[in-house]
Amino acid sequence: LKMSWFWFYLPVHLLMVARLCHSIKAPTTSSQQSFKTDLFNFYHSLILADGKETTVHLLKDITKRYYFVLEESRTLTPFTITVTPCDVPIEWNILVHKASANFLGKAAQGDHDTQEKAPSMVITIFNYKGNSVETYTGMSSHSALYMLEFLSTERDTHITVYLTTDTTSGHLYPELPMDPRIDVIGIGHTTVTLTWRHSPSVLQHSESIQYCLLVNEKHNYKSLCAAETAIRSSGMKPPSLSVSPYLLEPQQVMILLNSELSIINKVISGEVRQICMGTKNTYTMPNLSPGTQYYFDVFVVNFLTNASAAYTGTFARTLEEHEPKVTDLKEGKAIQVVLDGKKQKFYSLRYQARHKKIQFAFQLCHGQVWVHIAKNGKTVASENISRLKYFSLKGKLLDTYLVQLRSTEESNSSVKVQVAPHFHKPLFPLLPESLKIKSFSKLRTCNSVTIAWLGTQEDSKYCVYKKKIEEDQVWMELQSADRCSGPESQHKSEKVLCKYFYDTNIQQAVTTETIKGLDAGVLYLFDVYLFGPSGIPVRYRSKVVKTRKNC
Repeated sequence: LKMSWFWFYLPVHLLMVARLCHSIKAPTTSSQQSFKTDLFNFYHSLILADGKETTVHLLKDITKRYYFVLEESRTLTPFTITVTPCDVPIEWNILVHKASANFLGKAAQGDHDTQEKAPSMVITIFNYKGNSVETYTGMSSHSALYMLEFLSTERDTHITVYLTTDTTSGHLYPELPMDPRIDVIGIGHTTVTLTWRHSPSVLQHSESIQYCLLVNEKHNYKSLCAAETAIRSSGMKPPSLSVSPYLLEPQQVMILLNSELSIINKVISGEVRQICMGTKNTYTMPNLSPGTQYYFDVFVVNFLTNASAAYTGTFARTLEEHEPKVTDLKEGKAIQVVLDGKKQKFYSLRYQARHKKIQFAFQLCHGQVWVHIAKNGKTVASENISRLKYFSLKGKLLDTYLVQLRSTEESNSSVKVQVAPHFHKPLFPLLPESLKIKSFSKLRTCNSVTIAWLGTQEDSKYCVYKKKIEEDQVWMELQSADRCSGPESQHKSEKVLCKYFYDTNIQQAVTTETIKGLDAGVLYLFDVYLFGPSGIPVRYRSKVVKTRKNC
């Protein structure tokens, strides 16, 4: 059906084209000859819609043309054309062919003599080359046919074009303030704080118009359209999601593709990040790299139409990170490191190998710790540790090892570190599979408690300690327990007993102990310490048990 209508109207279009072309006087220059040849070419020219943003795809070195007509009016007819390049610089021109309405009317009736005498004029009224968003505003009181020419000489690209003759019913694009600059008001090692003046459109339509901030390390973007192209060219293929703009959460990344809002939570490539923050005009960009220059662009976006306007971009360089203090590790000697959880700073240790095979030992004392080991600048181990952990490494003499430690909790963490030759007698004792202490509820009495813990195949010394605590002390006692501390932190009166124990069958390496002489209905904190051949203790996880109140 569509094809039949096309063939019905084709002769009508060709007839109008023939009459209009016949009405143009002979050109005086080659450019006018080219204009006459191409202006009314039905197959290569397209009508530009009024009041609608049109996406135009350009092939390299091939001119694409659109046209529109302004009818004669007693008053001046205003019109504006906004062109937004989405990638590379382009060239575009506006040309106009003017003729009176009476002349066009007679030409349509076939008055040949009038056509020959009628004046016509083809002029270029505007031209531009670049990649900035450019707007042309004109006025016309005569009937005129306008042509827009677009050319990309670098590569295939696309642009958007917006034509409107209605300047009284508002604007498609959000308005920018009189001063559209972005101000940098704070710079840190990993953050930059920005502010900008409010858009009048945001103040009037905050439910549908919001700010979006784009960050990258290459350059500023002059339009959201150009930013979209950069994101796609970086190799990312985000899923297309149908999401209401009113459900946008802070620090989500927005990409507008084919008039559809797509949301991704994280830009994996790290090249382009875009955050929509609603109507706030101050924002602190987190998680930046120290000593790096970033470019910042702010766009005010109408989520109902996808139209946007760009503030003047800015850039800032984050502060350089100070080189962390490096402590040298001495072979065979253990050191305890306390890590600040709030500042999340790295603690660095260095060791130059005196043997080809070495072993690092990390005994977690409190909290959770992330360990990273590099040999001559290359990572050889990296993981979170939650108990005693050994790393056996092989290399060359004089290899340099750098150990970096960081707390993975907001509270402070601590860890003991030792490095020694692989054949060296271990500083820390052989540990069981679990360091938990178990109590038996059925064996509790008013004055005794029975506890059990795992042992090893190595004959080792175990010491048990107890102390009374109150209900409100339980959480603090368990949280603050330092698993690297020895029994010297306990009062002598709290010592219950010490004994040696081992079993060649690891499945049967379990020991129990009944602690007597306790008070009824009282909470007790029990600790067990394991001593290895070197004498360094390892503390089991503390256990709180309450004796029975009535027996």
